Amino acid sequence: MHRSTTTRGVLVPTHLTRRLLQLYAGLALYGVSSALLVRAGLGLEPWGVLHQGLAERTGISIGVVSIIVGAVVLLLWIPIRQRPGLGTVSNVFVVGLAMDGALALVPGVEAMAVRVPLLVAGVVLNGAATGLYISARFGPGPRDGLMTGLHRLTGRSIRLVRTGLEVVVVATGFLLGGTVGAGTVLYALAIGPLAQFFLRVFAVPAPEQGSTVVAGASPRQAILRP
Repeated sequence: MHRSTTTRGVLVPTHLTRRLLQLYAGLALYGVSSALLVRAGLGLEPWGVLHQGLAERTGISIGVVSIIVGAVVLLLWIPIRQRPGLGTVSNVFVVGLAMDGALALVPGVEAMAVRVPLLVAGVVLNGAATGLYISARFGPGPRDGLMTGLHRLTGRSIRLVRTGLEVVVVATGFLLGGTVGAGTVLYALAIGPLAQFFLRVFAVPAPEQGSTVVAGASPRQAILRP
């Protein structure tokens, strides 16, 4: 039947269903978390700064800008020979749509007593969302893949490649009008530990051995960003 036992490395449909739910829940919550950071107005995550700056300049919604940037970054996978997965393509669309939807529902706020909790909630939710979608193992987000692809081609460390790209992204977004502030710093400091914690929380256990199901590279290498 559908719940037949599996050989090593092969997932039963029950686990596939869980992984799909985790993937799309994680991507949707990632979009919601980004919207909370926007409403807090205290600084966005690095790529969010770029998206907001482009949205300010073009008049396009920040969610749609996120989709466009994700698609452009995905095209950059071609020369570096990265192979997208279901999660990669889904990331491009789901995060942006969820972000615009959340922004339509969450009103802008002025009081610092509300903005600070929104910021903290956005960062924590982002960590949970990251743990959810990475644990699903359907491929990295387009920005993640760009970083890991450049790491493979250049031989530079993931940390160095990530830092270099994000400095360029933040600087460009800031010059375009994106928000850089305490939230940007808090995000940079907190997202790694939060993502690692939620990766353990949402890890999909193997049906027979009781260990984490592995369907690709170690998630420790993928904690970058959708």
